[in-house]
Amino acid sequence: MTDTSREDALLRDAWNDFCDQLKSAGELPFRPLVPQGDLSRAAGFRTLAQNISLALQFQLENSDPVHPELLHYFDPLRKQGGDNPDAVYVGAPINGTDTYRIHGHRGTARYFAVTAVETGSTPWGGKVAQTLFGKDIKTEADGSFELICSPHPHPGNWLHTTPNTFRVTFRQFFADWENETPLKARIDRLTDKAPPPPRIDAQRMAEGLRASGRWVGDSIRYWAEMIEMWKARRNTFLSYRQLDNNGLDVTPGGEPLVAYWAIPDDEAMIIRVKPPKALYWAVEFGNYWWCSMDYRNRLSTTNCHFAQLEDDGELIIVISHADPGVANWLDASGFNEGYVCIRWMQADHYPQPVATQVKLADLGQHLPAKAKRVTAAQRAEQIATRRRGTIQRFGV
Repeated sequence: MTDTSREDALLRDAWNDFCDQLKSAGELPFRPLVPQGDLSRAAGFRTLAQNISLALQFQLENSDPVHPELLHYFDPLRKQGGDNPDAVYVGAPINGTDTYRIHGHRGTARYFAVTAVETGSTPWGGKVAQTLFGKDIKTEADGSFELICSPHPHPGNWLHTTPNTFRVTFRQFFADWENETPLKARIDRLTDKAPPPPRIDAQRMAEGLRASGRWVGDSIRYWAEMIEMWKARRNTFLSYRQLDNNGLDVTPGGEPLVAYWAIPDDEAMIIRVKPPKALYWAVEFGNYWWCSMDYRNRLSTTNCHFAQLEDDGELIIVISHADPGVANWLDASGFNEGYVCIRWMQADHYPQPVATQVKLADLGQHLPAKAKRVTAAQRAEQIATRRRGTIQRFGV
């Protein structure tokens, strides 16, 4: 009979360590600055639970740069880090010494970018080694493309990697959710003929469990600490770079502007700005944990395709708990606090939005007399369009 006592002890200890790390992370929803009296604490536990699968993907199931696969990060059921409701994020583990070929169909997302990401001091790594935008990537008439990722130049589409590169990430931002289509591609390592993928034995399983448990707590804590910098400057739009100097793979081609909001039931926030000429822009909306709202079933985002501008080109957004009938309403969705983010991507300039908090009963006094409004039927269709578009993008 085979003696498995050593492996049994290794696995038992790793599982206990994994569970202990998750138990420790369970204190995060009780941080002093977590909002009380709304859904924020329950959402903290939901975020922790959702990201267990992402941690296992990163640290165990798809962590080998010799055998990488392109897999998506976020979706309607798994979120963190200010996920863009318009987006599909796809990536794979790579290294800075090998050569990789990514090929397939580029899709038709309005904004498209691929980055080589380096290791760093955050749970998501550090700075970007190189970015290619959609316009930089030669694509055939049928939508097919090929991209080489390597430290040495290659003809055609080439993404430069560095010794510290550990991941390649594709960002696809969809303006027209129902008609734009996502990337379909695969990645292959070309450097040499790799042996078959190693089995996940007891040692590898133990390492993956421990790293996964650590990553869940570290990543959710990181974003909580980040958002509290904005919370100290409520209703003011600021970029990451204005508050934090960590190297971080934030959206290339534009700097997201973020404001923290805190709105009681009887108040509303009005955001006004004239959008620039841009390839793509969006208004995103989420909770304290940097998780987007339920964009399948609630009106919690708008963009350059969906938004209704005023006759003079101004964008007026209203955040409130009750639907005020304005065209560009963001539903607080049971949260009293959270973030709102505006992305101007590849724009001719980057205007600063202005946020004003008012009593809901006085909202009309602070809006133009002819501000764009919608009927109940139009509102229902706005939400139905979002759900159809989510199914189109994720197949869920």
